[in-house]
Amino acid sequence: MPLDAARALAAGPRTREISWTDRDVRLYHLALGAGVPATDPRELRYTLETRLQVLPGFATVAGGRPPGVIDALSVPGVDVDLARVLHGGQALTVHRPLPVAGTATATSRITAVHDKGTAAVLVLRTDAADAGGPLWTEEARIFVRGAGGWGGDRGPSARAEAPVGEPERTVERPVREDQALLYRLTGDANPLHADPDFARAAGFDRPILHGLCTYGMTLKAVVDTLLDGDAARVRSCAARFAGVVYPGETLRIRMWRPGPDTVRVAVGAVERGDAPVLAETTVGLARR
Repeated sequence: MPLDAARALAAGPRTREISWTDRDVRLYHLALGAGVPATDPRELRYTLETRLQVLPGFATVAGGRPPGVIDALSVPGVDVDLARVLHGGQALTVHRPLPVAGTATATSRITAVHDKGTAAVLVLRTDAADAGGPLWTEEARIFVRGAGGWGGDRGPSARAEAPVGEPERTVERPVREDQALLYRLTGDANPLHADPDFARAAGFDRPILHGLCTYGMTLKAVVDTLLDGDAARVRSCAARFAGVVYPGETLRIRMWRPGPDTVRVAVGAVERGDAPVLAETTVGLARR
């Protein structure tokens, strides 16, 4: 199926009204593995409505809207097979702490299409605002296998250098066998994460975890480990999805603090020799 880069870039922005409640926030947190142990006061900040704070990663699912991978496929000029599509990376900036319930206007459009030769990369930008002003800005990078080779701009190729030295903290987080099934309830119903036949057609042995679930689990680990549980200090998070995670595996999350307002993170799959799953990951912080 073809990809018409010029048409995708020329397509106008799409605007929709989204809304959410504390129930949606709690479901998102549970889908990331929050609530263990269930009575731990640190976990109740994610699961109990009377103490609730919002992890910034919730912006990627707020309002039950389609995730970037699915949303991009409905843009004019993007007529590609879902089985050839992967989420390549995510960047998010929150302009202020997210409310536990709200209504906002989300506007999205394709801002770039890069020709990587054997593949194409789409960049989908979404801006959300409510009556109080801007809430968040996000960019999803969508990798479409077999859609390159038309002679377009290759886009940026430089990659951030890996952190050096011993990490300040290293934690491990188990991925439940049913975690992808639970995360799908936040709005990402891509069969790649549930249907074994679809996963095999896409080139995987079995269904894989959503990249945004790994992203959210990593943000939670940073908040809990380095920020004393204060999610409001996170202002941004950018990551490249360097590999897949299979439900049932364990994430090893290594964290460095190169400065007072920056955390660098690397995430690997323990059972596969620390195979990279999140790379070039930077979390920006608000200063105290």
